[in-house]
Amino acid sequence: MSIAAVTTPAEDQPLADHPAGRRRTFAIISHPDAGKTTLTEKLLLFGGAIHAAGAVKARGEARRARSDWMKIEQQRGISVTTSVMTFEYGGAVFNLLDTPGHEDFSEDTYRTLTAVDSAIMVIDAAKGIEARTRKLFEICRLRDVPIVTFINKMDRESKDPFALLDEIASTLALDVTPMTWPAGSGQEFRGCYDLVRDRMLLFSAQDREKVGAVVECDGIDDPRLASALPEAQHAKLKEDVELVRIGYPEFDLASYREGHLTPVFFGSAYNNFGVREVLEALATYAPPPRPQPAEPRPIVPTEPKVSGFVFKVQANMDPNHRDRVAFMRLSSGRFQRGMKLKQVGTGKTITISSPILFFAREREIVDEAWPGDIIGVPNHGTLRVGDTLTEGEELRITGIPSFAPEILRRVRLEDPMKSKQLRRALEDLAEEGVTQVFRRTLGGDWIVGVVGSLQLDVLLTRVETEYQVKIGLEQAPFETARWISADSKAELDAFMAAQRVAMAEDRDGAPVYLARNAWELNTIRERFPAIRFAETRERH
Repeated sequence: MSIAAVTTPAEDQPLADHPAGRRRTFAIISHPDAGKTTLTEKLLLFGGAIHAAGAVKARGEARRARSDWMKIEQQRGISVTTSVMTFEYGGAVFNLLDTPGHEDFSEDTYRTLTAVDSAIMVIDAAKGIEARTRKLFEICRLRDVPIVTFINKMDRESKDPFALLDEIASTLALDVTPMTWPAGSGQEFRGCYDLVRDRMLLFSAQDREKVGAVVECDGIDDPRLASALPEAQHAKLKEDVELVRIGYPEFDLASYREGHLTPVFFGSAYNNFGVREVLEALATYAPPPRPQPAEPRPIVPTEPKVSGFVFKVQANMDPNHRDRVAFMRLSSGRFQRGMKLKQVGTGKTITISSPILFFAREREIVDEAWPGDIIGVPNHGTLRVGDTLTEGEELRITGIPSFAPEILRRVRLEDPMKSKQLRRALEDLAEEGVTQVFRRTLGGDWIVGVVGSLQLDVLLTRVETEYQVKIGLEQAPFETARWISADSKAELDAFMAAQRVAMAEDRDGAPVYLARNAWELNTIRERFPAIRFAETRERH
């Protein structure tokens, strides 16, 4: 029996005949270098979106398939921005969001995780749970995002599989259910036993374009399996499988969907091994679009009227056109090209005449889309991260925050004649979430704030290459920033007047207090108890 042939779970019945029921919108999370981008590429390969690793299956000339399309990403070999890729497999429509792995880009990742219904957690078999994995998992847990675990790089020397499972269970407080089980590791890796379908998936490192042979068998004692493996390895596999079936819970769909249990697959993404099983599991078990938290009520995907929210804005995806594309996750209704939607918050009506589906930087105009789909809305600064779009109802999707930056730098413009271009560059990149931008009340200096230092390198590179503006970054006289508010406007105005030297505005005009150090921030808090100092600000 194919996993993908499993019947529709009871909780999915309301969506069973709805196009949204076919959607699987997911992200891949991992520590850097665990193999996330490689797995992304191989999922696309198995999904038929590309015909060979590194090339898009396209009409005409072959195109590059890498999700890391920015110049700086290609130079450094890291993901610094979220990419969206749509493809079909096994009757399901997948929207894959490949997130930055580096912790310096955690804000982009956090916002992306607000737009998915499930995730794949990639773990390096030699390293186990690493700091970044733990942090991203906690973000998923906040939103009860169900997770499929892929233990990667089994063709290299690795930790004991039982030790890896125990680490996942104890570190992340998750129940674990192995779906496949490895026979050996490193040079002795012979493949994985499929615990769901009782068959052996044989590994071959000779031809990476092949998935490997399958030995169909009637259980772990089948002579066909014994003849396919060295005697000692078969004996060890048999012992392991018996322990697994006694020691770990059976897969429970409800527990997985609630975020309490993770099905675990072993493999080697680089060698295309184990990837198909993960993809089939997503098609079968991962939830279709879930209700979205919103005010004054949650949004259910089967509602007839269209709603969606912007979780990302990307400037200059096409360097020839200086465009800005808002990534919108559809939450309900049947979206059709040319629709007029209300931008809740401003009350403006926006006509979406050229909506696009993504394949990394490649794109195509789409005539319709459904809940779970990610569409691109070309715009000229109208849409921002956190915006909700509806057919008229006053709904606002919640839970998309900005974070207070941990590093502040003052911007020095090399050519004073390019101040307008600088303003546009900084505002565009702030809109994307690459950096935060503050304009000081006194003097009008630009202060940029980031979560991690690598973001500063990205900022410098992109301002120069995409806007032809040379800038320098100097040590700012401040260490941290906090958004301020108060119940009384008079008290807030009085505070801002008294602290003019330390006051700034963010790109939305919200007041921000810039503190020289933690001691000063604490002192000011004590002196002005009526003022609230926030580390996060909900994006509206």
